[in-house]
Amino acid sequence: MPYILLVILWITWCTLHSALISLTVTNMFQKKFPNTFHFYRIVYNLLAVASLLPILLYASSLKGEPIIAWSGAWRIIPLLLGLTALFFFVAGARRYDLPQFLGLRQIKKSHTCSVLTDDCSLDTKGILSMVRHPWYSGGLFIVWARPMDLAAILTNVVICAYFVVGTILEERKLKMLFGQQYADYQQQVSMFLPLKWACRMFRQSRG
Repeated sequence: MPYILLVILWITWCTLHSALISLTVTNMFQKKFPNTFHFYRIVYNLLAVASLLPILLYASSLKGEPIIAWSGAWRIIPLLLGLTALFFFVAGARRYDLPQFLGLRQIKKSHTCSVLTDDCSLDTKGILSMVRHPWYSGGLFIVWARPMDLAAILTNVVICAYFVVGTILEERKLKMLFGQQYADYQQQVSMFLPLKWACRMFRQSRG
């Protein structure tokens, strides 16, 4: 029962996290509260963190014997996962507008973007020419770079499923905003792993 509750808590958090940033909800809030909507992103981020902490505390209370310990020669795996995640996080931060992500730019300029760029354009350069969602890529790697008991494994499964489903929903929104431009981008660049980029590099090296 405690583990079922943990899964329910994670699914609830993930569902609310995606719903509150959807175009339907944000447009509704923008219409109802036009004078204060520029605070929406920062409030959204604070609520996300505040609601996440109790779940993390509950998950830690279920700590048990590790099922996957990454011991001995296997220690190289979490190291590689962590370094790969760090690469995606740092490279993504170099392309994303962090004040926009945090909600600070919206307060200063009294406007908001649905993408993490300061001019609301679609950025496809740098790491974004390799993968479409580098922070999600980093998240997929980092959650497995630790010893894992049952609570951690269940948490990872839900979080990874959320990354995939959340990305699909986010990309529907981006296709509504950018139309064929984003559809072309999807065809050229992989979602999480730089497979299409690697294929292009391989073909160029042989040509």
